[in-house]
Amino acid sequence: MGTAVNWIERFQQHLASERRLSPLTVSAYRRELDAFAQWCVQQGISDYTRIDGQHVRSFAARSHAGGLQARSVQRRLSALRTFFGYLIREGAVSANPAVGISAPKAGKRLPHTLDVDQMGRLLSMTPRDALQWRDLAMMELLYSSGLRLTELTGLDLENLDLADRTVRVLGKGRKVRIMPVGKQAVAALRSWLRERAALAAAGETAVFINHRGRRLGGRAVQLLVARHARAQGLPQGVHPHLFRHSFATHLLESSRDLRAVQELLGHASISTTQIYTHLDFQHLARIYESSHPRARRRG
Repeated sequence: MGTAVNWIERFQQHLASERRLSPLTVSAYRRELDAFAQWCVQQGISDYTRIDGQHVRSFAARSHAGGLQARSVQRRLSALRTFFGYLIREGAVSANPAVGISAPKAGKRLPHTLDVDQMGRLLSMTPRDALQWRDLAMMELLYSSGLRLTELTGLDLENLDLADRTVRVLGKGRKVRIMPVGKQAVAALRSWLRERAALAAAGETAVFINHRGRRLGGRAVQLLVARHARAQGLPQGVHPHLFRHSFATHLLESSRDLRAVQELLGHASISTTQIYTHLDFQHLARIYESSHPRARRRG
């Protein structure tokens, strides 16, 4: 495929001199196009004007079957589209055979979680002052009820019913859902609310407040969670949403009830919840009360 290789070299010069792309980017383009040129040689294609969409589709499929991840195949196809666009500009071809060719769908990245023991270690802190009671109550509630960060920070006193062990949250799309609250979260919340009474500014309705008595912001919660995780020697990157992932995963490990977990998470589509089904489930149990590690009744 000597003619095409010559065009690849001219295209490389075009990228460097006319488009002024970095040497690293030009090298990346060259690497993808050399792979395509090599494939064409293997297929006995010596004239680039013969290349059509089916050739490009076969090349993408072969790349994926050879171990290339979906995102890498997408980059390879992007390089081909740019290359053939250049050939059209130069009058070498009349159509771009890479247009409309899609790479295999990238698999959804599984969310990171803390296992039950790691979560237990994080929540094993012994509060020494009012704000530490607040932090423990926040983390217990995040894990107990699978709240989003915005749901936690937007929580008002009237949303809590500790006698009934429920919390009312306003989720995405302004959809309201009622969530169960585990007994250990209830205990931590009761302790925090006793401390909160002396700290809250006049008229403040937020459940979780800062040292000035005003509603706690999302960024502050992120920093507090990360700090407590480091103090417990947990892996880097512990953040509030990790509690939600762990909540969903641990419930599914015990219950296998995907539809129930969908409702608890407030997902509009069950396909969103299915990302949590990557584990081997060990046993069947009743949702939440019998399944959640922080709500399970002791026998």
